[in-house]
Amino acid sequence: MRSQSLVAALSALGSAALALHDQFPVNTAAEETGVQPCDATNLNAGNAHIVNSNSEQWRFDECPSENATRNLIFDTVHSLLHLWPNTRYRNGHNIVPGMMPTGTLLYHGTYYDTIPSGPEWTATDPEHSIIFAGGNGSGWHLTLAATRPLKVLYFDGSSAAKVPEGTMDMQDIIAWGKVQPERFFDEKQRIKDLCTWGKVFGIDGFIFRMEVDFEVMLCDFTAGVEVVSFLHVVIPKEEMPYPRFPPIESDVWVRAFEVTHSGSWHNRYSGDSRIVLDLTGLISLYDTALAPSLIPVRAGLERCDHRVLGISTDDISQVMRKLTEVISRPDPVGSGIDWKTLIHVIVDRYADRLELMQHLLNFTSSDSQELFQRAKLAQTQLRVMLTPYLLDSTVVPSAGTPGADASQWASPIFRLCATAHTSKMINYMSSMTPSERLLLEAVKDTTREICRVTTKMWADGVTSGLDTLFPVEFNGEPDATQIMDFWRHDVQKLMSWLDWSVWIKCRPACGLEEMCYLPTWPINAPRPKNPPPLPRDPRNTTDAQEAEYLADRDWRKPQPKCIRRFQPYAL
Repeated sequence: MRSQSLVAALSALGSAALALHDQFPVNTAAEETGVQPCDATNLNAGNAHIVNSNSEQWRFDECPSENATRNLIFDTVHSLLHLWPNTRYRNGHNIVPGMMPTGTLLYHGTYYDTIPSGPEWTATDPEHSIIFAGGNGSGWHLTLAATRPLKVLYFDGSSAAKVPEGTMDMQDIIAWGKVQPERFFDEKQRIKDLCTWGKVFGIDGFIFRMEVDFEVMLCDFTAGVEVVSFLHVVIPKEEMPYPRFPPIESDVWVRAFEVTHSGSWHNRYSGDSRIVLDLTGLISLYDTALAPSLIPVRAGLERCDHRVLGISTDDISQVMRKLTEVISRPDPVGSGIDWKTLIHVIVDRYADRLELMQHLLNFTSSDSQELFQRAKLAQTQLRVMLTPYLLDSTVVPSAGTPGADASQWASPIFRLCATAHTSKMINYMSSMTPSERLLLEAVKDTTREICRVTTKMWADGVTSGLDTLFPVEFNGEPDATQIMDFWRHDVQKLMSWLDWSVWIKCRPACGLEEMCYLPTWPINAPRPKNPPPLPRDPRNTTDAQEAEYLADRDWRKPQPKCIRRFQPYAL
C-alpha cells in the first residue's frame, strides 16, 4: 500500500492532545515440558520412515503445547522499548523496573508559563512535547535534565493509549487493585494514584508509556531533575481541530506528523535506549505460574486480543507481592547474564534466514527439474542454519533403509542447536532470580522449537537426496512438490508461532520520501458514534457494533503502510 491520507488522522492527534493533557509453567505434564505431540501427517517430507524418537527430550514429533506462552515471553522481552512491536500488540503484559541515567533530558509542553506542581507527563523527544505547547501562535516548552539516576517502572505495549481494550490494564492493577476499563480516560487520577503508591518505594516516574512516541509520567518536577530551559516558543497559530481543520498546507500538519516521525526512530533494536531495564526483576503476565487465571481467559483468542482483564484477585495479589519484592531490593542481584543481548542475538541469527526460507518455498512450477533445483537451494539454506552443529561423525542411513529413524542420527544435531546458547547456564542457576529463570525457560523453549523444525526439515532433505554435503543413494527422483509443500507448511507454522514483528514491514519498501507506519492511537483509533459496551469481549461477533469494531483491521490488527514524510500529507 502506498501513501495514505493523513489529514484527518493527524487531526485526531491534536484533539486527543487537548483533551488528555488539561514463567514458570503450570503443573501439568504437557505444560511442564512445553510440548505436545505434533500432527503426524507433517512429520516426514515425503519419506517412508516415521519419525519417532527413543530420546525423551529430543523428539522431532513433539510440538509446543497449545497453552505455551514462553515464546510470547521471549518475543515481548525482545520487543521491550521498541515502538513497532508494541504498536502492533498494544496490550502490554510486562512490568519492568528500570533506571534513567543522570543527564537524560525530558520535555514538557504547556499553555502556561508555570512548571507543574504535581505529577505530569513528559516526553522523551521534543517533537512529541512541542505539540502540547498550545496557544495563539506561541506556547511554553520545558526541558528537564536528570540530576541523578531516576528510578522508574516500565509498562510495555501502547501503554499511553487511552482506549478501553486493554492498554491500561497493568497500570490499573497497581493504581486501583483491579482492571477498570471504564476509567480508561481517567488520566489525572491514574498517575496521581500510581505516584502515591510508588512514593513508598522511591519511584520517580512510570515511564516509557507509549503512544505515537514514548513518554514518562513524572511524579515530582522538583525531585531528581533540574530545569535546562523553559522557553516561550513560536508555534503555528492554527490549533487542531477546533473550530475547523487547518488548511492542508498549514505548518500544523508538519508539527503533528513529526511526533510520529520521532517515534519511528525507536521502532527497532535497540529501541529507546534512554532507560536501562533490569530484566532480573521482569514481571510477565504471560508467566503461567504467576497468573494462571489468565490461561482460560486467553484460550481461543488471537494474540491481538490478549489482555489482563479477567485476572483473579489472588493472582493480582501475587503480582503485587512480586512487584513489591522486586522494587524493594537494595542492591543489584542476579547472574550477570545480558538477557536483552542474548535474545537479540537469537533473533538476529534466525529472523532473516527463516524469511528467506519462506521466500524460497513460495515457488511453484510445472517443471519438475526446476522444482528439484529450488528444493536443493532451500536445502542448502537449511544446512547453512545448522552448519555449526553438523558433526563429522554423522552417519545418514540410505534412503528407504528399513527401520531408519531420523531422530537416531539427526537428534544430536537438534540437541546441539537447541542448547547452543543455554547449555552452560546451569552454572549460574544458583545466582539467577526467578525472573531470570523464567527468561531462561523462554529462551530454551524458543530455540528448541526453531531447531526442532529446521533440523527435521534438513534431515528430510538429506534422506531425500537433496544435500550435496551428505549424499545418499536414492532410487529415482524425490517428489520435490511434496517436499516443498511440507516445508512450506513447517516454516509458516514456525514463523506464526514465533510471531516476530521484525517480519512485519512495508512491501514493497517505502521510498526515500516516505516512512513505513503502523496505525496507532490516537491517529487511527476508531471513534464509532455508539462505541461497543465495556469491557469488550473479542469472542462476541453477534453485536452489530462489535462486529463493526472487529472489522476495523487497521485498528485491531495494524497493517504497515507507506506515508509521506512531508507536505502534502495526502496524494
